[in-house]
Amino acid sequence: MSTPYYAELLKRLETKVDRMIDQIGTKCPHFAGKDGTYDHLQSDWWTSGFWPGILWVMHDMTGKEAYKSAVWNKDEELEGWFVKPTVQLHHDVGFQFLSTAVIKHTITGDEDGLRRGIEAANFLASRFNLSGNFIRAWNADKHGWAIIDCMMNISLLFWASRVTEDPRYRHIAIRHAETTMQYGVREDGSVNHILSFNPDTGAFIEAFGGQGSAPDSSWSRGTAWALHGFANTYRHTGDIRFLHTAKRIAHFFLASLPDDHVPYWDFRLASFEHEPRDSSAAAIAASGLLEIADAVPAAEKHLYANGAHRMLQALTNHYATWDQPEHEAILIGGTGSKPGNFCVDGSLIYGDYYYVEAIAKLNGWKHRIY
Repeated sequence: MSTPYYAELLKRLETKVDRMIDQIGTKCPHFAGKDGTYDHLQSDWWTSGFWPGILWVMHDMTGKEAYKSAVWNKDEELEGWFVKPTVQLHHDVGFQFLSTAVIKHTITGDEDGLRRGIEAANFLASRFNLSGNFIRAWNADKHGWAIIDCMMNISLLFWASRVTEDPRYRHIAIRHAETTMQYGVREDGSVNHILSFNPDTGAFIEAFGGQGSAPDSSWSRGTAWALHGFANTYRHTGDIRFLHTAKRIAHFFLASLPDDHVPYWDFRLASFEHEPRDSSAAAIAASGLLEIADAVPAAEKHLYANGAHRMLQALTNHYATWDQPEHEAILIGGTGSKPGNFCVDGSLIYGDYYYVEAIAKLNGWKHRIY
């Protein structure tokens, strides 16, 4: 439910995003360093849907044609990569096409958006390993790998099943979620990033630390992907197992937060001194907590909603660039991969997207695409 605080925050975002349109232009942004300038990657990169997604959400919330005009052809550009040489299209086509083709069709009824979304869903479904009941992550020799991030991508399959009335997409999404629930979520609600299976037999081999500090650590953004992803899966299926899993992960996430409610990049570091935060993890988790709050009985809502509010207010007050008009991002303090020393302590476009998504939800946004 909208409040004056979040209604005013949406207006502040409108001013910010208006400026970002001119600053970002035709770039495909992913990371901005201390100078506040977003980089420009090829649009086959996994984050290419998030800037368009911000524009579509803002168009849906404000009705401003400038947002729609700026984003209209992005799904057409992404579709071109299905016939171009690329190794970048993989399990993350959900991130890329949900926030471009799918939301475009959902809001406007555009038939090309519908076709492109189904095309992406077919691509994602083709990565399903029948023996192991998982969607393969990445490319090259990673034949038996699955990752926690893909819990967000399977919303594309639930959407495709609904619009085509073909249950096969939904079956794949549920099987992948069940496998992730079994091997990717620990008893305490923390999660593994990378799961390795024998690609022939489907037998589970081991879990890797991936972007966490160690195999048994707790990468905060991976925890946020899982929290949000299982909440989405419950919304799409009504299967209480997925809600219980989302709640267990949420309890771990909330209990592990520092006093200022914005997580470090990993919840299980030997020392947090001089370690960077990850504002993107807070934004993703806040949006997911709002999903859980919508799904639970009234007596439970405050736990999840209040957790989301605390993180969003911390991001708004201490990590947003309201007083830096030259800065091309909304949030600072994001960390992509600390172990890989890649995109550390700057701005991440997906952090910006999920912050906008959460604020939109708190202002009554109905077109929930994830």
